[in-house]
Amino acid sequence: MSCPGSPRPPRSRCVSARRLSPLATGVVVALLLAGPAASRADEVSGSDLGTDRDAFTPSTKTVAPGTVLTEGSYVYIDNRTGLPTNNYPEWVARWGQNEWLEWRFGVDYDVNPAGNIVTSVEVGEGHPTGETLYEANVLYGLKADVSDQDGLIPESCFIMEGGTPTSGDLWGTVPVATIVAGWELPWGARLDGSLRYSYAQAHTGWFSRWAPTVILRQPVTQRWEVHAEWFETVTAGLPVDTVRPFFSPGTHYVLTDNLEVGIRVGWGLNDTAAAFFSDIGFGWRY
Repeated sequence: MSCPGSPRPPRSRCVSARRLSPLATGVVVALLLAGPAASRADEVSGSDLGTDRDAFTPSTKTVAPGTVLTEGSYVYIDNRTGLPTNNYPEWVARWGQNEWLEWRFGVDYDVNPAGNIVTSVEVGEGHPTGETLYEANVLYGLKADVSDQDGLIPESCFIMEGGTPTSGDLWGTVPVATIVAGWELPWGARLDGSLRYSYAQAHTGWFSRWAPTVILRQPVTQRWEVHAEWFETVTAGLPVDTVRPFFSPGTHYVLTDNLEVGIRVGWGLNDTAAAFFSDIGFGWRY
């Protein structure tokens, strides 16, 4: 955990992509050239390393300059029909370029993707025949601070990511753009929200996927934090579009100043969302 005055260990996630809209490209270029209005140097809670894998909603913070934060997890999804999904290692390394920008690189492997997205990793919609599929991807991108909290103005960041398949049925690079914003509340809790957009590929063609989220995080002790989260994914452009909402509580514990472990679970709130998922993972800073 960080001490007052020491460089803060923050959060993140991002990537460049093959298919970017002019608007998304312009936002990334502007961030790279200008930087945020004010930098954030040293305020991550002692109960938090600033991992993005801790919840579906990413952290609003970037990794401190010269610091590497690695994250990974194993995810089990109990789909309502067909076989369950297993996703691992969801490994990403985040390197702080400066006080407002970080770079990211990762890998992931997925068994039986069925369209249920419960982490920051995008997966396919599954095969029309229902057969078991396998996907492997390399992940890459950036995350940039956008604003600091000032009254009602939230602390915020922008994430640009891409995922390129290395095996599987679908071979298109998937761009993912995310805006995250949040407020520190007077009693020590934190309220964050995000909106994620991806241009994903299915066997029927390309489609859009939107994912709004909101999360309330509450430190219990200096090393222990709990949270409650709502998120959903909404597709547009498929033969049959879906809305998949989830409710997900979770917790993490900081074992040492640089090692965090956590677990989260969730339940689908309608018949198109997976019945249940679990996610256990870690964050290690060095």
